[in-house]
Amino acid sequence: MRKAFLLAIYTGIVLEVGFVLGRTNGDFSRITGASANGALDPVSQSSDVPYTLPPEADPFLAENPRPYTLLFAGDIMLGRGVRQSIVKNGGRDYHFPFANIKQTIHDADFAFANLEGPISSRGENRGSIYSFRFDPKAAVALADTGFDAVSIANNHIWDWGPLAITDTVNLLKENGIAAVGAGANERDANGAHYFELGNPSASLGASTRVAVLAYTNLYPQNLKAKGNIPGISNFELNHILDAIRFYRSRADILIVSFHWGDEYQTHSNPLQESIAHALIDAGADLVIGHHPHVAEEIEQYKGKYIFYSLGNFVFDQGFSRATMNGIMAEILVKDKTIVAARSIPITQNAAFQPALSAP
Repeated sequence: MRKAFLLAIYTGIVLEVGFVLGRTNGDFSRITGASANGALDPVSQSSDVPYTLPPEADPFLAENPRPYTLLFAGDIMLGRGVRQSIVKNGGRDYHFPFANIKQTIHDADFAFANLEGPISSRGENRGSIYSFRFDPKAAVALADTGFDAVSIANNHIWDWGPLAITDTVNLLKENGIAAVGAGANERDANGAHYFELGNPSASLGASTRVAVLAYTNLYPQNLKAKGNIPGISNFELNHILDAIRFYRSRADILIVSFHWGDEYQTHSNPLQESIAHALIDAGADLVIGHHPHVAEEIEQYKGKYIFYSLGNFVFDQGFSRATMNGIMAEILVKDKTIVAARSIPITQNAAFQPALSAP
């Protein structure tokens, strides 16, 4: 995934940021919807997710041309026990956690995850013993692994205050990664980020514009970005729905990332479900959730996919199988439309390195 160029478009309402992504030629592993935690299949019984289609009908094996792939990973936390593992087992190299999954990330046309905390060497601890802050070298490792964007709309981005938020956005941007859902000012925090799949002059498929928005409802309202004050995106539901309607006509595919729900619960709660349905009713094509630290169910609602929680991707919660396992969401795009979705189970080892789960 190479970004050809970065384009910032300022409007009277928001900051819109776009990347052009080059197509990669990596092969796809056909992984069906095996349980993400050894017990629970994270697929709603009422959903129609195409996990076990026969090979001749499997859209993940389609050719001529092969669809674009969007890949979404769960929570990435690079401090605390993960940092200790990087120092002890990885020679202080922040590429270490991603060594067993890097090729899978690179093979996607667009890769996204939730970054569970700021990247900075500055700021003041405003949280607790559970406050996270990551070494600036982490930004380089995330870029080298192949991530194009991360959500920083989560309940840890404020752990070290506004300086750390600003550093996070800048360090990620310097390494070609979009930080979605928080920013140095109100416009940056609330703006959609655009990504162009393909090139109109290329022979492979049609160029597709993807817009990404990110939110969390796990903070008080006074931590929203206001004017030139750093903070998170405005998570009032009416504001979110207005933003979706605004961007709907400006992108082929509109994705909403949401940090929500109850920790360690393997099924979404009624509030998550009502919000997700409202997002799709307003025009979202895909909803990607995280925060519970375990995988939750996948729902198809009005033909659109909702991944309520992807679980952990890199996180030092070794106290259960469910928190050491998770899923990635793989989305296929063809003719400017999402044509299929599936989960890819992943498992972390004792050093907190995720890899594709064994069949």
